[in-house]
Amino acid sequence: MSEKINQFCDDLKNRLNSIEAKILKVKESLEAAPKEAEATVKSKLTELKSALQAKKEEIEVAKAKLEERFEAKKTEVETQIADRKAQRHQHHQEKLIRKAERKEDYAGAAIISALAAVEEAEIAVLEAVEARMAAEAAAVE
Repeated sequence: MSEKINQFCDDLKNRLNSIEAKILKVKESLEAAPKEAEATVKSKLTELKSALQAKKEEIEVAKAKLEERFEAKKTEVETQIADRKAQRHQHHQEKLIRKAERKEDYAGAAIISALAAVEEAEIAVLEAVEARMAAEAAAVE
């Protein structure tokens, strides 16, 4: 049991480290943006849009897991009410294990959604920098 918890915690740590790395990358891009040429910004923007498009399937899977989690929770509550009326102490340990697994799945799906939000924020930052560069270029002319 302890090994499974450690494995779950390690997986979450790895995913959170991945998100942290993405956030640091966005920060570095933002700090370097004024120094970069417009072509570089456009190139990075195109690259990030392509990467985001490639992750769309993963994002959809995460969204489906979140929706599935909602339906599973609704069903679980209805089942719990019926089970408690019938037998209060039936399969208590098995329910705890299933609950832990569902919560682990939900946490993983939520992290994937957060990662997608970070990537979308990075695109928004680069688009803002691109727009500012275009505005400043127009003002100079």
